[in-house]
Amino acid sequence: MAEKQSGNLQNYVKQLATEALEKEQPSAWFEILYAQAEGDVTQIPWAKLTPHPYLQTWLNNHQPFMKGQKALIIGCGLGDDAEALAKLGFDVTAFDISPTAISWCQRRFPDSSVNYVVADLFALPLEWHLAFDFVFECRNIQALPLNVRSAVISAVTSLVKPGGKLLLITRIRDTEAEPSGPPWSLSDSELQHLESFGLQQVEKIVFSDHPQEMDIKQVRIEYQRQNSQR
Repeated sequence: MAEKQSGNLQNYVKQLATEALEKEQPSAWFEILYAQAEGDVTQIPWAKLTPHPYLQTWLNNHQPFMKGQKALIIGCGLGDDAEALAKLGFDVTAFDISPTAISWCQRRFPDSSVNYVVADLFALPLEWHLAFDFVFECRNIQALPLNVRSAVISAVTSLVKPGGKLLLITRIRDTEAEPSGPPWSLSDSELQHLESFGLQQVEKIVFSDHPQEMDIKQVRIEYQRQNSQR
């Protein structure tokens, strides 16, 4: 496959996402992207081959963790975030809708303790409901359109056990108007929607990955589920 330059790659991702939306399969394009990359990391725009720095900072500041706590990585990509949690003693499950991505993880980390599985955020295993001490959601919600946002937020929050934590990293927008995408940045009301499912905000940090693009705001928010289940 011919290598795509950065700008062309972004346009290609938008094209794939648009075509998936037209077919009413909003998450189908992830497998296409991973499969067509043919093992070339440069063709996966979010693959850095290292844990997300704002996840790593959070982990560094919250040690030690109780060994064996159950953790889940949503949309695990190539597995670096999952491996960071496993090194700290978490019992980690990491899933992606893309079978190619999961196979890629298993090749990269053949001796890993992480349970890498293919799963769909819109059809999660029943045994995952309220099952995890720690859930990491990084930019999957924003990769899906607004017409499925409520369902996605419901699915994400359903994974956190009573007393458990959700760490969310996402782009945000300053208006409730529907943005053009992908990605579709989250609004304040959409963030507040997470709290309607029994999560309470603990800490919020606003940052930008690209200082030259200060208009692109991102947040890392730590939530904790209240003891009452929902």
